[in-house]
Amino acid sequence: MPTFQYTAKDKTAQTVNGIIEAANENEVIQQLHKRELTVVSVKLTKKKTIAKRQRGGGRVKMDDLVVFSRQLATLIDSGIPLVGALRILIDQVEAPALKNVVFMIRQDVESGLSFCDSLARYPRMFSTFFVSMVRAGETSGMLDDVLGRIATYLEKMAALTRKVKSSLIYPAVVLTMAILITAVLLLKVVPTFKGIFDMLGGNLPLPTLILIAISDLLRRMFIFVVIGIFILVFLFKRYINTDKGRYNFDKMTLKLPVVGELFRKVAVAKFSRTLSTLVRSGVSILDALNIVARTSGNKVVEEAVSNSLHSVREGEPIAQPLTRSGVFPPMVTAMIAVGEQTGKLEIMLTKIADFYDEQVDAAVAGLTSMIEPLVIAFLGIIIGGIVIALFLPIFQITQLISR
Repeated sequence: MPTFQYTAKDKTAQTVNGIIEAANENEVIQQLHKRELTVVSVKLTKKKTIAKRQRGGGRVKMDDLVVFSRQLATLIDSGIPLVGALRILIDQVEAPALKNVVFMIRQDVESGLSFCDSLARYPRMFSTFFVSMVRAGETSGMLDDVLGRIATYLEKMAALTRKVKSSLIYPAVVLTMAILITAVLLLKVVPTFKGIFDMLGGNLPLPTLILIAISDLLRRMFIFVVIGIFILVFLFKRYINTDKGRYNFDKMTLKLPVVGELFRKVAVAKFSRTLSTLVRSGVSILDALNIVARTSGNKVVEEAVSNSLHSVREGEPIAQPLTRSGVFPPMVTAMIAVGEQTGKLEIMLTKIADFYDEQVDAAVAGLTSMIEPLVIAFLGIIIGGIVIALFLPIFQITQLISR
């Protein structure tokens, strides 16, 4: 059946866009009139437009999803039907992409499609975790409670992400500034001093000669260096976009001397929080492990969880294959084993997630205090070395004049 893209006005005179399947334009107009919309334009869509809708249309910030989930949970808990709650949220949502998607989801639900199936049409906006949680909430009749858990989970994950980013922003900024300052010194300042040294004549100290040689080489090869950097970045991105490349990169990050332990703690916290939220919401353990593997964000963790999924399907407890993987600390697997034995797996997983959230806080604080002196030492050695090499001949000339 052909697919049409339309633009219409709702009762509040707001513009809404969407895609609808119909036999012809007249049928589209009739369907829109039934939805109490004033048609502005209707045109046949191309395949690319349909594919874009199926991919999700666009991305939204996690904070927007948190607000959406929390508001929808409150409205449903207040006794408002799902369609009515979605209609209210269309006016409340600020992100344009999310507003448009909420409108189309409301149309899908009105036409008889389940809420979770409608969300699944937008995978770039609503993750597998989100859709599975909603499906469990619809099945159990506890959609409002599940949406509240989703909002809490997303808030925890957003806070965890911000902690990691904040710990890496400072050294990244300082390192970038150091590289820029070094480049300016080598490309602009050193050539100026070289001209002065040539005018004065005499033998230059070895450090100064090395610095001038590096400066001359960089000036001659600057374009090639820049092009080489872009090529290396492009090839690196291509490599890590492959399954093998992403696995090797994630494995390397977990083994880094300073930040590797931080990344491991973040991965454990995310794994525990996600699995706990899914199990508590009524998702089966096999489905939960499958979702956790696909949403882990780390190929090493994904492989470990996928292997445990196969073992659990064969009747083995979760803790045993996780222990064999070597990815998870012994304390984590021991607590999971206790949770399985006592029937309180989700409680144990929540405790693990809370514990590692605190560990991430401590690791971030320790990382910041450790990196600061290292960065200062780096700046002192590189930039200070350049300055000393530049002024060594001047010191020699001063000493000769004083004699």
